[in-house]
Amino acid sequence: IGIIGENQLIVAEKDTAKSFGSGLLEVFATPAMINMMENTAHKSVADFLPEGTSTVGTHVDVAHIKATPMGMIVRCCSKLVAIDGRKLTFQVEAYDDSGKIGEGTHTRFIIDIQKFMSKL
Repeated sequence: IGIIGENQLIVAEKDTAKSFGSGLLEVFATPAMINMMENTAHKSVADFLPEGTSTVGTHVDVAHIKATPMGMIVRCCSKLVAIDGRKLTFQVEAYDDSGKIGEGTHTRFIIDIQKFMSKL
């Protein structure tokens, strides 16, 4: 508990609601923000996992509270706040130059990669 992850990007056309099809505007898309939050949480714990394991996202509960234009930097932070067996719960937040743009929680599970893939 307490592991922190950080990530950032410059909002490009590929990151916009218009590009994702989640809206018509050229602003940072909610799906792009969620992807960034998941990626930040995933990477934050990757080096702590045994070889042959990874994490998979299972739940996201976030609010996208402010729009961000193209060209602006978005920073994402994750913090591991709970561990229950293989279940990891993260607090996630995203910011741009004007302040907080998103916040919520994200749940990931530790999986054995080979077992997981064999069940597909």
